[in-house]
Amino acid sequence: MTEPLLIQDILNILPHRFPFVMVDRVLSAEGGVVHAVKNVSVNEPFFTGHFPSEPVMPGVLIIEALAQASMFCMREGMEPGQIGYLAGIEGARFKRKVIPGDVLHLHAKLEFLRRGLGKTTCRAEVDGVLAAEATILFAVAKG
Repeated sequence: MTEPLLIQDILNILPHRFPFVMVDRVLSAEGGVVHAVKNVSVNEPFFTGHFPSEPVMPGVLIIEALAQASMFCMREGMEPGQIGYLAGIEGARFKRKVIPGDVLHLHAKLEFLRRGLGKTTCRAEVDGVLAAEATILFAVAKG
């Protein structure tokens, strides 16, 4: 991929829709490595309850954003119509809060994709500082 993927391209690839699309732009996706972006806005529906007096992006949604970004490094090895379903999360660590106004940089590297299973190592950063990291496992099947 040479040109960044914008939201319409992303919607053509991911099966997710509002309010669950967690990738706003894919800056690069080549050789099993992806760099994507999630712009964290105060208007996100989850901020109304997590936490109203000190809004913090839930860790589970940071992992979801990393899983969605992972689809862009896995798709080269997937057949049309296949979807990577979340099968496991290993070594998840959260290092910093993600708050409204942050730009969450999502990095994923494909470790393997074979026989219907995939694995990526991922990290999320804000301003070059590690916010979260995890290894994510996928079961790949027809959607």
